[in-house]
Amino acid sequence: MPGQDVPSVGRHRRVLLLRYGFGLEAITLGWNVVGVVVLAVAAITARSVALGGFALDSLIEIGASTVVIWELSGTGEARQRRALHLIGWAFIGLAFYLAVQSTWVLAARFHPHHSPLGIAWTAVTAVVMFALAAGKARVGDALDNPVLRTEGRVTFVDGMLATAVLVGLVLNATVGWWWADPVAGYVILFYGLKEGVAAIRD
Repeated sequence: MPGQDVPSVGRHRRVLLLRYGFGLEAITLGWNVVGVVVLAVAAITARSVALGGFALDSLIEIGASTVVIWELSGTGEARQRRALHLIGWAFIGLAFYLAVQSTWVLAARFHPHHSPLGIAWTAVTAVVMFALAAGKARVGDALDNPVLRTEGRVTFVDGMLATAVLVGLVLNATVGWWWADPVAGYVILFYGLKEGVAAIRD
């Protein structure tokens, strides 16, 4: 589980750390595969652009997790560099999506319907993603693996986006502030763009 302590002693420490890293990525991958389906249903039901966009973010996270699983199964600086570049471009893709989505929603003054399913899923997803991100950061530091650390930041952004979407959905449902979600999206946009450029430069 993400909250458990990472083994720090023993001759098989690296093997255990790698196994722990694989486990974290498997949880992330499985959660987002299910999330794409749940979010698609919620987005269509509520006619919510934000929920549809979050489904796209889940697809990016699936790609990032796949990259890390591929990287952890091999060694070499060249392989790490390729993996970092792929994750970096995933960040930039997410930032581009947020820029387009947030601007379009604000310009069109699009008012989505209320979505209890979307609120429940994004609330639980935020908690799970932040826990997974913390676990990946610890294991990445222990292994001195920049790819796992970088993908952990992708997971953290996923948690931030889940929180932003959740706040937007709640404010829209309670006080009719339909614009809260796209405004929060701009904040995450700058964070994602910064991390994407840093990953590509690394």
